[in-house]
Amino acid sequence: MTLKDGWNGRFYEDFQVGDVYRHPLGRTVTEADNTWFTLLTMNTNQMHFNGEYAAKSEFGKPLVVSTLTVAIAVGQSVIDTTQNAFANLGWEDIKLPHPVFAGDTLFSESIVLDKRESSSRPHAGIVTIRTRTLNQDGDEVCTFRRTFYVYKRGAEPLNDLFPEAKKPLTLEAEEERA
Repeated sequence: MTLKDGWNGRFYEDFQVGDVYRHPLGRTVTEADNTWFTLLTMNTNQMHFNGEYAAKSEFGKPLVVSTLTVAIAVGQSVIDTTQNAFANLGWEDIKLPHPVFAGDTLFSESIVLDKRESSSRPHAGIVTIRTRTLNQDGDEVCTFRRTFYVYKRGAEPLNDLFPEAKKPLTLEAEEERA
C-alpha cells in the first residue's frame, strides 16, 4: 500500500516572483448567492436585491454585490496561494472595472509580485500577489493586491495534523466490508 498525500498547497519556498497561477475552479454566480451575501453582510443597497429598482438603472438588472465578487476571487486563489497561509496582512488597490451579474462565471489568476523572509517569524515568509478575476467573456471584473504570511515547508504548526486511524484503510479491509 502506498499512501498518497493530497495537494498540500504552496509553501513560502515555492513562490517565485513573476510566477502566474491560473486558479483551477470557475464559479458561476447565482441570484441566490447574491441575495444571501447581501443579506448576510447587511447591505441595504437595493441595486443588489430589488429587480424593479435595478431595472430603472443604467444596468437594467441587479448587480452582484462587489464584496461577493472580491470574496469569490480570494476564495478561488486559496488553492494556489494561501492554502498554507496563517494571516492576511492586507488588501490594496481593489478595483472593480466591470459589473458582475447573476449568471456570470468568474475565473481568477494571480501573479507573485514580491516575497521576503519574515524578520519576526522564522517559520514563515511574506508574499504579495496581484489577483485578477475575469468573467466568461474575458472582461476583467476585479483586481487587487494581497499580502499574506505563509508557512515555510516543515513549519511546526503543520506537522501531524491528520489523526491516526484506529484501523488502517486498506484494500483488504474494503474487501471484508463487501
